[in-house]
Amino acid sequence: MTSLWPLSKKLLNAILSDQIPDRFVSKLVWERLDYQNKCNNLDVFYASKNTPNYWSDKFTEAPEVIVKRSASVHLTRSIPKEHKQALKKYLNFKGYRIGELYPRRTRRATVVNWLISWQLISGEKLPEDGPLPQLSEVPKNPAKGHLDDPEIE
Repeated sequence: MTSLWPLSKKLLNAILSDQIPDRFVSKLVWERLDYQNKCNNLDVFYASKNTPNYWSDKFTEAPEVIVKRSASVHLTRSIPKEHKQALKKYLNFKGYRIGELYPRRTRRATVVNWLISWQLISGEKLPEDGPLPQLSEVPKNPAKGHLDDPEIE
């Protein structure tokens, strides 16, 4: 398995503030679930023998966890009860305001909570800083997302 993109509070906050495209956010989940790019097609990742059955049984192809509601729900259900408040506890995230509530944003919060949970389960600390991809401008239309983001289902 290739090395995982390192998580940090700075990266997770950039996800919450919608400065990172949906596909990159999904890839952070896929690599932790051991979905693999088997055909050198950067857009298609498949479950490997190490992908947890909970995921590979439902999604043989890596799901867009922000775009697809079913994948977001699956992600939410896979967060252990003791980590359900990880966003608040580790990032002091208070949630989005009423005018900021869009499916893309709430699903981003779900992904960040899951990533924190994964980090905790792995026994790794969540550092303050770490590498960041190139940050994007916050989308003008948060319901649609970034220029190359797939349409929300």
